[in-house]
Amino acid sequence: MTRLDEVFKKSGVPTHTFVEPAEYIRVKSGLQVPGRGMIIEGPSGIGKTSCIKRALDELGLVETVLMLSARKADDVVLINELPAMKGVGTVIIDDFHRLDEGGRRKLSDYLKILADEEDGASKIVLIGINRAGQTLVEYSPDLLHRVEVIRVGRTNQERIRSLISLGESALNCRISVADEISEEAEGSFAMAQILCSEACLQAGLIITHEDKSPLAIDISLPAIREKVLEELNPRFFPLARDFATGKKLRREGRAPYLHLLSWLSRTNEGVLDTREAVARNGEMKASVLQVIDKGHLSALIDDSDSIKELIHFEHKTNLLTIEDPKFLYFIRHLIWTNFARQVGYSGIMFRGDYDFALSFAGQDREVAEGLFNKLQDREVSVFYDKNEQHRILANDVEEYLAPIYRSSSLFVIVLYSHHYPVKIWTKFESDNFKHRFGENCIIPIWFNDAPAGMLDETRKVGGITFDRAGDFETQINYISSIMYAKLEEFRRNENTD
Repeated sequence: MTRLDEVFKKSGVPTHTFVEPAEYIRVKSGLQVPGRGMIIEGPSGIGKTSCIKRALDELGLVETVLMLSARKADDVVLINELPAMKGVGTVIIDDFHRLDEGGRRKLSDYLKILADEEDGASKIVLIGINRAGQTLVEYSPDLLHRVEVIRVGRTNQERIRSLISLGESALNCRISVADEISEEAEGSFAMAQILCSEACLQAGLIITHEDKSPLAIDISLPAIREKVLEELNPRFFPLARDFATGKKLRREGRAPYLHLLSWLSRTNEGVLDTREAVARNGEMKASVLQVIDKGHLSALIDDSDSIKELIHFEHKTNLLTIEDPKFLYFIRHLIWTNFARQVGYSGIMFRGDYDFALSFAGQDREVAEGLFNKLQDREVSVFYDKNEQHRILANDVEEYLAPIYRSSSLFVIVLYSHHYPVKIWTKFESDNFKHRFGENCIIPIWFNDAPAGMLDETRKVGGITFDRAGDFETQINYISSIMYAKLEEFRRNENTD
């Protein structure tokens, strides 16, 4: 008699249902080569660690290999000491991408030294997420030719179907929706195990069926999916919420973390190239790049042990990666508009690339920068020329700027000082937004030292006065709070239309 949990295993190395991934022979062969380092990389849930352990077992090397994990503090201490050791034998380091930069750099140097010295008594095998080896190669560019790099990708449906067949044989059953489950698993051995286990549980099968004829399991895929998601929800919903809202919910902000999570849910392997994603979603460019470039995304992950267990961000490759296939499955089935409201956002559809665009004379840059920083802190998307210099370079400046003031910002904040009317670029900017005065899109900030009568036309719309003699920080805080309230009102009205 075989128990269900021994067949369709939700964790650990499969026994009855192990299916060789496409790269299995390469892994098995590489393990037999003395001294030559190996890097095995790929998405979570596709059996990298199971592949290694099964190969070691078949080769009779289990007792001679030291298995370490970068998730374990004690193991990390030993990993950092390895480069000073000689004749360490075969050492396998799982999740090596979780080591800090110093630890990875040491490993890179160590692998290179072992290869150069042709040390047959020491062999290092690293297991990590997609492109994890790339960071090591960046530390030592010539390392690539000194180690064996094996990428284990998501498996195909045929292999998933083979896994299910092995489980059916072990339990003497037939799952009617086996083909649908093999598709639902989306290349993850781990999710196939969980879905099949749930199908058997709903049919009341917890040990091998004793009759000669296999037990027919006719549970529908939607019923299986619903129960799996129900069980995943208590653990993963709070974590998805905590990531999506960042360290502080900005209800009317552009929700950069929520968008990153949403984009991540639509990737094939749970691996998002954040730079490519930003390029495809121009309306979110400013807010998403802000949380990446200022280190807010890394801080959000690093400061939360629970989020860190699920999501990894690598600055060197710009990759955001999910490390638990169950979490990926969970977020793939979220209804994002509902989820956004559940966690506190007004919505996730945003009109225009920017919420605000700043138009000002160079002499008033201090005020412009103060407003920019305060608004960005609220996860509001703001066009500020200094922050866009690297994007403006090599572009036709007028062609780049004109659409921003003409239509692709919701509001234009104009800093009207006595310098404003006499500058070439402010004349260009105002020519592109002046038609919007009748659209309730222009917000004037009048400086109290501007000559009387100079800005009479702008007085036809509501604005704010900036007193140069007043307290700078107090006025910037006040103006930014008014701007945010304006945006909040706009979002609220837009989402109720």
